[in-house]
Amino acid sequence: MPGRNKLRNWFRGLLDPVVGILASLGVTPFAVTVTGAILSLFGAVLVATGSLAWGGVVLIVSGICDTLDGSLARRENKVTSFGAFIDSTIDRVTEIAYLGALVFYFIGQGSDYRIVVFFVLLALAGSFLTSYTRARAEGLGVECKVGWLERPERVTLLVLGLLFGRIILIIVILALAVLTIYTFIQRVLHVRRLTLGRNP
Repeated sequence: MPGRNKLRNWFRGLLDPVVGILASLGVTPFAVTVTGAILSLFGAVLVATGSLAWGGVVLIVSGICDTLDGSLARRENKVTSFGAFIDSTIDRVTEIAYLGALVFYFIGQGSDYRIVVFFVLLALAGSFLTSYTRARAEGLGVECKVGWLERPERVTLLVLGLLFGRIILIIVILALAVLTIYTFIQRVLHVRRLTLGRNP
């Protein structure tokens, strides 16, 4: 969507000075990607052990790394297919780590939170179905960027939930569960509409 792209470009523009510093220091895009991955795993451990707000802060920093690596690759003319592949793969690892950590955290809160664990698992399933439908569609030559809740929105919601306490976090989890499944359905219908009538 145009509004989303404008916001992302604005955010990348804010990080341009940092990209310049990294380039002058000889830091590679891959090193930034790996740093982001390590941070996300560390942040997930924080969440699993109950340090929700700190986990949210680390997720913010990890997300900044996720933006910096692409910007640095474009600046240094080091954009590669493998770089795009590993970046996308680590995005999935981050989501597994954080949502898995939330499962662990809420299981530890007692049986009263079993329903929350269910919705975390539903959010995890919805996140992967949303990503998979796009990847599969694009593998068939169909653009599939439609839907309410792409990864940046999912991460933003999760950060807000982690930073503002358990009640807000539970609301965010419910929203993620519902909206990721809804986005998955939107993408299925979108691909069906574009491919209907094509030869098999």
